[in-house]
Amino acid sequence: MNKPLSSFSDSAEPACPSDTDCYSLLQRAGCPGKVIDHARAVRAVADLFTGDEAVSRCIVESGALLHDIGRSESHFLDHAVRGGDLCREQGVAKEVARVVACHLGAGLSADECLQLGLLPRDCMPHTLPEKIVAHADNLVKGTTVIHIEGQLMKNLLISRKKRKRMFRLSLEMDLFLK
Repeated sequence: MNKPLSSFSDSAEPACPSDTDCYSLLQRAGCPGKVIDHARAVRAVADLFTGDEAVSRCIVESGALLHDIGRSESHFLDHAVRGGDLCREQGVAKEVARVVACHLGAGLSADECLQLGLLPRDCMPHTLPEKIVAHADNLVKGTTVIHIEGQLMKNLLISRKKRKRMFRLSLEMDLFLK
């Protein structure tokens, strides 16, 4: 994946990649078909939360499609940060790269990243597009839409603090459901 998409990096403010560009990036990165199918499903769920004009639909859509691009390099928790880095290297808008980097659960604090052996970065979703994609990913297993309760029960091994954060994110996102 050595050739950045020039349409992103030529302008002063990079634009969101089109769907075609996102699929091209995923394929060039070497993402398997099931990762791409999952990304499509996450995007469909994320679209349910983008009715408000205050939400940048293109950031949500491209962030949802690219959220697992880091799985081309890793299937561990570091795939999110790696994916954000890949997006930045390819000239994708920084807002989209940040959506990719902080889509895990309901985010990771710099301390939590450090505890997991990652670089101490703030990977908490702060903007609405970041929160929407993180929540949409929580609601999709493979290509199947699941309820947040099922996701929380499945993740009993994660700390109570992180489960509470995921639940609070779910409650917040319900306010934006179309």
